[in-house]
Amino acid sequence: MDDSLVNLHTRDGEDRALVSKAVGGDRQALEELIHRHQSWIDNVALRMVWLPEDAEDVTQEILIKMLTRLVSFRGESSFRTWLYRILSNHVANMRRRRSERVFSSFAAYGASIDATPDMDPPDPEGLPVDAGLIVEEVRLSCMMGMILCLDRSHRLAFILGAMLGADAGTGSAIMSISSENFRQKLSRGRRKISQFMDEKCGLIRPENPCHCARKAQALILAGHISPGRLLFASGDTARIKEMARHELEVMDDEALARSEEFIRDQPFYRSPDFVRILRDTIDQIPFQRVLSYN
Repeated sequence: MDDSLVNLHTRDGEDRALVSKAVGGDRQALEELIHRHQSWIDNVALRMVWLPEDAEDVTQEILIKMLTRLVSFRGESSFRTWLYRILSNHVANMRRRRSERVFSSFAAYGASIDATPDMDPPDPEGLPVDAGLIVEEVRLSCMMGMILCLDRSHRLAFILGAMLGADAGTGSAIMSISSENFRQKLSRGRRKISQFMDEKCGLIRPENPCHCARKAQALILAGHISPGRLLFASGDTARIKEMARHELEVMDDEALARSEEFIRDQPFYRSPDFVRILRDTIDQIPFQRVLSYN
């Protein structure tokens, strides 16, 4: 069954039934709620903070807020919209993460790319993984960095709208802003990323200065890429465009359409088992107390 942001209400009846059971003390229903939503939250968190370990912390914090506020869900919106409002408020107000200090602006990011020398690709014989995965790691890291160059509100609007396919009604409800404001933030985010890629990225224009394979060795030598510990390139996961099940809108701007196609080709990552992670926390206090705590 379709579980995309475009179809928020498709499984909402099931979510509501699980909420009712969980508030009544059904631990299995609560765990099912976490299983249903953890990967989507974790994938948004990852794009907001870049580092997987930071994303795991953020996702755990959001899910704990879900637990402690579950009794306040009144059914005035879909459960996922309600949950994503918690996510939106949390990522807007969380402490500044280390990646946000690194990817502070498109100008600074572009300068760092220009300062990274072109080198021959890494010797495949000396790598612990396939050389193609190293190039993929560079590509995915770079695209993650571009998203980080947006401020938090434009970043979240871009993730929801351009990547996950939320329409203006859904995106505005999640971010608690008007539909027009959401459209404006999404449009600005799209334009900024498109302009950056159009000027720098060899995937968009072969004559552009930055090519993943040429930068890989320099990034390894500088310690930015670790062949033995790839953060993003696994080679065996679904793509956002498949999970979101949402076709790109027709765009007059060819460069913008090309850049967004590459963005939506990023992986949709399987999240850690947050049921296991949170079970240790829940088991420390009575179950009903978890659901009634404010």
